[in-house]
Amino acid sequence: MIDLSLLSVFIPTFFAVSLTPGLCMTLSMSLGMTLGVRRTLWMMTGELTGVAITAVSAVVGVATVMLRYPTVFEVFKWAGGAYLIYLGIQMWRSKGSLAMPETGQAAPPAGRRQLIAQGFVTAIANPKGWAFDIALLPPFINTDLALAPQLAVLVAVIMVIEFMALVLYAGGGSTARLFLREARNVRLLNRVAGTLMIGVGIWLALA
Repeated sequence: MIDLSLLSVFIPTFFAVSLTPGLCMTLSMSLGMTLGVRRTLWMMTGELTGVAITAVSAVVGVATVMLRYPTVFEVFKWAGGAYLIYLGIQMWRSKGSLAMPETGQAAPPAGRRQLIAQGFVTAIANPKGWAFDIALLPPFINTDLALAPQLAVLVAVIMVIEFMALVLYAGGGSTARLFLREARNVRLLNRVAGTLMIGVGIWLALA
């Protein structure tokens, strides 16, 4: 079904890479600061779906097609980056559904679909994610064994490790949120989270 020797090397390798700060981890920390871990789980749902799609696509060769038509990918990447920058600016101004409301303000909570879409777009449009999957996954596929079971196990491992890393980053953001909230620095909290969001958008667009 799967080469256990390859799997034993893949798990620590991917775990180390997942813990490295990146687009999705920064996004998780930013939302953890303003929304808390529980609501950030909706973003993680979209992000994990995107990660699974990129992983499977990298192995079966869809990524090769995308590389042949880079214009489409570039447009999608810039559009996703612009959207995240817009959200970051809204958060920096303490406006929008992702910002923590200041005293006397009532902001509508971010919808589940919005958070899921945000995570999905960030994962799918992340060129580093594609490059990583294309470079890392194929070497861990044993050509003497059936592809489908191996791919299913690897994707399952990726999803578990990625989820753990996302929760860890969101938890760090949530801890900062509690500290800043106690200090009554809600505006500062929104600006820090908004700056991170803007950084993710610029990173995504220019990566």
